[in-house]
Amino acid sequence: MLIANVCQMSQFLLQKENSTELQLFEHINEFAFKKNNSIRLNSFNENCSDCLRLYYIIEGKFDWKINRENYTLYPNDLVIILPGQELIAEKGYLEIGSLYWLKIYLNIQHNGNKNALGIWSSISAPEYISIKKIIFLNNVPVLSRLTDAASIFSQLRNEIFGQEIGYVTRVNQLLDELIILITRKVTQQSICQRDFPQAFLKLENELRKDLSHHWTVEEMAAIVGLGTTAFSDKVKNFTGFTPINYLINIRISEAIKLLKKPGENVTDIALDTGFYSSQHFATTFKKLTGYTPSHFRKKNI
Repeated sequence: MLIANVCQMSQFLLQKENSTELQLFEHINEFAFKKNNSIRLNSFNENCSDCLRLYYIIEGKFDWKINRENYTLYPNDLVIILPGQELIAEKGYLEIGSLYWLKIYLNIQHNGNKNALGIWSSISAPEYISIKKIIFLNNVPVLSRLTDAASIFSQLRNEIFGQEIGYVTRVNQLLDELIILITRKVTQQSICQRDFPQAFLKLENELRKDLSHHWTVEEMAAIVGLGTTAFSDKVKNFTGFTPINYLINIRISEAIKLLKKPGENVTDIALDTGFYSSQHFATTFKKLTGYTPSHFRKKNI
């Protein structure tokens, strides 16, 4: 219910240099909620930053490259980008979906002061030493299924915009809660033990092998050995999309690759990626990217 409510709310982008909401928070560089309803080219160029960057996926599937390593992100995944680390959208654009992000300036040098994270934090220096060892030295970039983080991000939004009495203290408490939650999760999880069924990876591989086939939900469910209801629930849980919309996103992703090849005919691309006709392909492609296939090709060849 919480995720559904979050997905319905308005987008926002608060930046330190031009948002009055952040004037009392010197340590918060940026706080945002983004709901991306269409693929937008060149819409995600984060690269490096001197902040600690946290991204929490609410809906959708995102392929990102973190410090030259590829990661696929799903709802309830939290991404930790340390100061100086590189973040790039693998496909060159921000995929369809929604996410929170938060950029925080941290005092990452322990200097013996009571508040090693900064005067805003109540985390003590000895506790911070442990946190730094776990988060900064172990360098775990993705935490899977961190459902508790959704509530913290939602509360941060409500406090910052609501500005009721005591909101500055409460925002700082929530930041501490988030850092502690992340630290505890890191100790419980390693990247090689991510909670992601191999059956789902098998499904995507099988779909990509024969995208020209007009896959039904029943056929896709059979690949992973599930009934259609259980299968639909699982796909929705992992990607935020219905099976058909998930399949359409795969088709468009493959079509984008083919359109970048100058020798490929647009009609052939449409049929090879499973669309009924070039018109069906063009209509769907423009709906999800904002471009017709021909316009996209002109801009990217």
